[in-house]
Amino acid sequence: MPTDLVVLSHLRWVFVWQRPQHLVSRFAAEDEVGRIWFVEEPITEDVDSPVMRSEERDGVTRVWLAIPALEDRPGLFGFAAAGAERYPELLAEFLAEQGSTPAPIVLLYTPMAYDMACALHPRLTCYDVMDDLASFKFAPAGLRLRQGELLRSADVVFAGGRTLHRSISGQREGESHLFPSGVDPRHYAPSRALRSERTEGQRVAGYVGVVDERLDLELLSGLAHELPDWTIRVVGPVLKIEVADLPTEPNIEYPGMALYEDLPGVMAGFDVALMPFALNEATRSISPTKTLEYLAAGLPVVSTRVADVVSDYSGVVHFADDAHGFAGACRIVVEDAVEDRDGRARLEERHSWDAIADKMWRIVEDALADRSAARPLTPPRLLRARASESEHLAS
Repeated sequence: MPTDLVVLSHLRWVFVWQRPQHLVSRFAAEDEVGRIWFVEEPITEDVDSPVMRSEERDGVTRVWLAIPALEDRPGLFGFAAAGAERYPELLAEFLAEQGSTPAPIVLLYTPMAYDMACALHPRLTCYDVMDDLASFKFAPAGLRLRQGELLRSADVVFAGGRTLHRSISGQREGESHLFPSGVDPRHYAPSRALRSERTEGQRVAGYVGVVDERLDLELLSGLAHELPDWTIRVVGPVLKIEVADLPTEPNIEYPGMALYEDLPGVMAGFDVALMPFALNEATRSISPTKTLEYLAAGLPVVSTRVADVVSDYSGVVHFADDAHGFAGACRIVVEDAVEDRDGRARLEERHSWDAIADKMWRIVEDALADRSAARPLTPPRLLRARASESEHLAS
């Protein structure tokens, strides 16, 4: 009998289409998987007490907790938000009422949902480490402590990049599996044809992704000065930084967030793709999915020296260290032959999301075969106490 899959994610299903959506949408096709519940962080609504919400979207059931709004806090919160203390209990009750299979497979994308996993008494607990969340701006107190506990107790652990894999491997007795993010080359293929139909005009160097503390805003500003005859197009939602802090040069554009299905058309408007990441704690362990997406769209890529990009794509991506170097690289790579770049990247052979999801699920299957019944997880009470103490000291 198929077993339900409960995904506990810090990212919303309807946000930027990233690693969780790529993998989970493919896991849904597996015979062993019943219904998929994609559980998101709480959100404030006009309610008097916490209320469970859900909707069907793209073959999965989105689930979230609506909590009362307060004047002194914004509308989005983490799993440990005040007012969401009963979320684990309410989720377990909600899933039971909805007829979910008992002892589901649980897949976590954030350690802050560890309590929720415990409340579900999972048959198998999987943790897909896609980012070093503790290094991100506004990381919640207690996250690193919870991550250590989750790494030690999870049945299956995946890592989304080489640097991440090295950092977590020493924190658990069992094996952790390296699976850098992939790409769907067919999705981005239309970008090539659309680009060939463009009439000659001003060159465009573009970025697609979240605009946050990981971007080097000074570099973007300098690049706009170095390439006054180019347009610098920055596509994506602005998070955790003030819009007023973004560079305002006249040749920089901010069109806002683009849907995943619209990305081929967006990238067709680029001549060069940019990865202008700051080299800081928040980017030390990133393995950007957009590297492969740019290449699949037929674009030359210019990037700062992010460790995983250097180790995985040094033969394909052009690296530069400052605005002057980025500008020079853009002028050079815009003339590169796409056929040569495709030959070096070998996307379909090495980096297909279909192949990655299949290999990851085979590991889950093997772990399920080794476990016929649910294995109880111990709620991290000590971690909760330490987190509360940290929050009290910080206030």
